[in-house]
Amino acid sequence: MSEQEYWQAIENRDPSYDGKFYYGVITTGVYCKPSCPSRPALRDNMRLFDTPEEAEGQSLRPCKKCNPRDINSLSKVAEYIENHADGKITLDTLADVSGLSPHHIQRKFKAAYGVSPKEYQNGLRLKKFKSALKEGDDISGALYEAGYGSSSRIYEQIDGRIGMTPAAYRAGGKDEQISYAIRECSLGLIIMAATDRGVCMIHFGDTREELEAQLKDEYPNADFSETPASSDDALNEWIEAFERHVSHGARRPDIPLHLNGTAFQIKVWRFLMSVKPGEVLSYKEQAERMGIPKSVRAVASANAKNNIGVLVPCHRILRGDGSLGGFRWGLDRKRALIDQERKLN
Repeated sequence: MSEQEYWQAIENRDPSYDGKFYYGVITTGVYCKPSCPSRPALRDNMRLFDTPEEAEGQSLRPCKKCNPRDINSLSKVAEYIENHADGKITLDTLADVSGLSPHHIQRKFKAAYGVSPKEYQNGLRLKKFKSALKEGDDISGALYEAGYGSSSRIYEQIDGRIGMTPAAYRAGGKDEQISYAIRECSLGLIIMAATDRGVCMIHFGDTREELEAQLKDEYPNADFSETPASSDDALNEWIEAFERHVSHGARRPDIPLHLNGTAFQIKVWRFLMSVKPGEVLSYKEQAERMGIPKSVRAVASANAKNNIGVLVPCHRILRGDGSLGGFRWGLDRKRALIDQERKLN
């Protein structure tokens, strides 16, 4: 970083630089992180430091407004979890590592990273587990390698993110039972597919053949069963509630979702679900609100991989210039969804 970058980050109170450097104010005797809300002092009275220890070595104390030690401590927590993801990690252990109380770790880690320490560890384990499966490891070996003690509680531990049994995932959904239904709505045809744990896909399309091909491409070796409209299957109730929501502005249905993605993707999708109907954000604003302002492209990529249309509302994200940007199911559908939500709000 150039010296100008340091001062620019302080002037802009840029949170993306938190933890990368610190600044001290010799007239007040405190040091801060770049995003500190306090009014910046005169530059002649400020000093730059790489670590909190350097600042404290100059007899400066942490600012009470921005708690600069939190960032350093939380980085230590994240690093510890990454290095010990395959073992048992308690909040007391993380407290010893960071110097923060267990209560503060839980709250502040989630504020900084978007997930709890346990969810962060689960995401790392899941990534390692899925990688081992794809590389051809046997199930028990992949479980051991990823740090799962046994298979008995694996589905609860990984929070349903694979979307099917480990063996079925490695085999492209082989022997997995997926039910689906295709119906008409105001935006054309929709397909809704579900495992026994919830809806894993909602796509829009123009033909039945197109939608069925998308489902089979996602789960090439699964066993599929189409749900007739006359049955009393829960899938029919879900798709009817979804159609009322999309076509008639009914309240968002409370449908169980079976998210299938990496820890980062799920973090992005959960954020999307927090965006209110009628509200639109740019990709940049989305990344900033998530606390990862330099990850705009990664956020946009995760949006694009969303398989559950509308209920995971990636249509509420626009380009920075206000134009619609991309939408895997067509810009006309994106425009219609946004227009309807604005009318209802």
